[in-house]
Amino acid sequence: MSLWYALVDLLPFEWAQPGMMFFMKNALLAVLVITPLFGILSTMVVHSRMSFFSDALGHSAFTGMAIGALCGFHEPTWAAVAFAILFALLFNLVKRRSALASDTVIGVFSSTAVALGIFLSTLGGRSFTRFNNLLIGDILSVEPAKVGLLALILLAVAGLWLASFNQLMLSAVHPALADSRGIRVFWQETVFSAAIAVVVTLSMTWVGLLVINSLLVLPGAAARNVARNMRQYHLFSLLGAILAGIAGLMTSYYAGGSAGAAVTLYLAVWFALTFAVRKK
Repeated sequence: MSLWYALVDLLPFEWAQPGMMFFMKNALLAVLVITPLFGILSTMVVHSRMSFFSDALGHSAFTGMAIGALCGFHEPTWAAVAFAILFALLFNLVKRRSALASDTVIGVFSSTAVALGIFLSTLGGRSFTRFNNLLIGDILSVEPAKVGLLALILLAVAGLWLASFNQLMLSAVHPALADSRGIRVFWQETVFSAAIAVVVTLSMTWVGLLVINSLLVLPGAAARNVARNMRQYHLFSLLGAILAGIAGLMTSYYAGGSAGAAVTLYLAVWFALTFAVRKK
């Protein structure tokens, strides 16, 4: 981290002065790690029409947090990660073996997860207020160790994306054709869903449960408005997520608002601009 602090010290901001406001420097590094993750995953979420699925994963992560707290875990985040991955596996299994539409299955799982989370968090007359921070998020509380973990996950997701992008894309566009080409569609979808589950769960406490789904939808949706090919599609999604993340963090610091909400608003503006010029 000393190298990162030395680089940030060169920025022309008062919080970037040497030996000051390490929480803001950590938050900036977290943004530079989290936003590429959302930018990469957003393209597949939008292309595979899984926007509601990512929202349901947020609900399952909240339930996992409640389970971890109920069991007395010192770090309930890992219980949330395990529950979110289990949630993704069960969802793909039920979707594959059911004749129901995907949005119906998502609705069943999402409503069940959020109801279970609320029930467990208020069990025995407990107050729900201790989970309020999960709803809004606080990126200024990020720890360097968590940033390092997310950086490793970023490398893993990037490697997965590079190694199996064609298979994922074909599975999303035409599952039957992908199956006939020898692609294991179920496992492709399961691994991709698990990656979303891990990213959503680990970043939920910083971004906020109420807006985390927008970070998985808006970058890809905005990029799709103006991209002419797949390369531009992913590039615009990645750049849009990173720029909105930095702008949102700066706005949050100087205006005193929620960073997650600020990032979402910048992404919404980015979507509106790309929508306005899409025909040109």
